[in-house]
Amino acid sequence: MVKICCIGAGYVGGPTMAVIALKCPHVEVAVVDISVPRINAWNSDQLPIYEPGLEDIVKQCRGKNLFFSTDVEKHVREADIVFVSVNTPTKTTGLGAGKAADLTYWESAAPKGSSFRSFRILSFAEGTAIADLFNPDRVLIGRETPEGFKAVQTLKEVYANWVPEGQIITTNLWSAELSKLAANAFLAQRISSVNAMSALCESTGADVTQVAYAVGTDSRIGPKFLNASVGFGGSCFQKDILNLVYICQCNGLPEVAEIVSSMFNTVSNKKVAILGFAFKKDTGDTRETPAIDVCKGLLGDKAQISIYDPQVTEEQIQRDLSMKKFDWDHPLHLQPMSPTTVKQVSVKWGAYEATKDAHAVCVLTEWDEFKSLAVVFDM
Repeated sequence: MVKICCIGAGYVGGPTMAVIALKCPHVEVAVVDISVPRINAWNSDQLPIYEPGLEDIVKQCRGKNLFFSTDVEKHVREADIVFVSVNTPTKTTGLGAGKAADLTYWESAAPKGSSFRSFRILSFAEGTAIADLFNPDRVLIGRETPEGFKAVQTLKEVYANWVPEGQIITTNLWSAELSKLAANAFLAQRISSVNAMSALCESTGADVTQVAYAVGTDSRIGPKFLNASVGFGGSCFQKDILNLVYICQCNGLPEVAEIVSSMFNTVSNKKVAILGFAFKKDTGDTRETPAIDVCKGLLGDKAQISIYDPQVTEEQIQRDLSMKKFDWDHPLHLQPMSPTTVKQVSVKWGAYEATKDAHAVCVLTEWDEFKSLAVVFDM
């Protein structure tokens, strides 16, 4: 039996390995992580992350050919294929600070066949991860050395169990990496473009939803990622764009443009309800969520914040608001919480409770349950 080990039991590793286990019952899949609470959660009825359809798959495969463990060395040593699905921090000091990937603490326990190196990309969006993994647009595998070709073939045999051969693309390592960075830059640009149009629509009386729909019917453009929102978030878009900028600078290519926007208002001692804290609906992931910057800006102006998100815990919200930029990439014990922030923020477990007596409401995540709310303000 082929054995796969995935290092990292997060938003990428967990769903990806669960789908591989489901689609490849002849393959043994082990997901390992140094976090005991996270692994315990994967082995319980309360999974550490939320994705529609994920719970059913885990329950179906767990204990059969899908396992979760903290014994990293054992499973890496026994594996035929090792996936590394952990956050790549952004450097906070030195050359490339704020842009380049921080690989300072990269460590590797060499498994058998470790020279068969490859770089694999299977694109999916949080909130639709399971559907995307079931029907991926493409699986991109990079390789460089002759041994890498053998690794490519091994990976292709795994994905061939459910992905059509024509959608499994192989390139060299640089092409694979830049394809991933470029794809996320293009998607972020679409979100930024429709948000810019949103401001123009407000000034002219146009409906941005209608404009986005009309633009999306153009086959050259398509309808995806054309929803006006508070901005793009998640663990990949900002980090990949910064990394792409750094690579361009290292290759003597100047940054094309710098966009700085600011907003000034008086919200001192006003209660502002925040509906939604995750970076998008149908996920509890808060990495690089625009809600963090919005809330910090409001807190800086002495506003009283009341937050509700159906999938984000109070502990996570308080931690996010007390962290410095890029801290979410780094170990938990390096992330101190500010007592001052804790006192200013109130986390509620219902939308109506959060909006009670609020002077304003900010909908920062497009959860479906917010569409039917009827909030009445006493002006």
